[in-house]
Amino acid sequence: MKRIAAIALVVVAGFLTAASGLAQNYGVRATIPFDFTVGDKLLPPGTYTITSFDSHELWIRNHDRSVSVATMALQGRNDPEKPGKLIFNKYGDQYFLREIVCGSASMNAALPPSKLEKRVRMQEARLNSNDQVQVALK
Repeated sequence: MKRIAAIALVVVAGFLTAASGLAQNYGVRATIPFDFTVGDKLLPPGTYTITSFDSHELWIRNHDRSVSVATMALQGRNDPEKPGKLIFNKYGDQYFLREIVCGSASMNAALPPSKLEKRVRMQEARLNSNDQVQVALK
């Protein structure tokens, strides 16, 4: 029984290592100069690495500040000709990551609006002040 458990552990570790290696191949970096929200998590300004495990899962992390968030995403538009960019929705002074477009890294994902973003959007709609902001990928 111990032998089966040990073999299973080695197999699982191998899969995790392989998945980690594959995820690194699809990573992009961006320096974001403002606080922004992904889902319900507020992230500080900094340089972030965004990796995609598949077409529906993203991991956004800042190694300098030990901050990370995993999120689900929808398949976004695929446009390999355009430069990579992050698209944010801006309401007042709050930024929400909306889309990642990077054809060269095969990473095109749209993040659905969170409950927080919907609430802020409704509040700002009364003031009629929403914008879209783009940040270039490296």
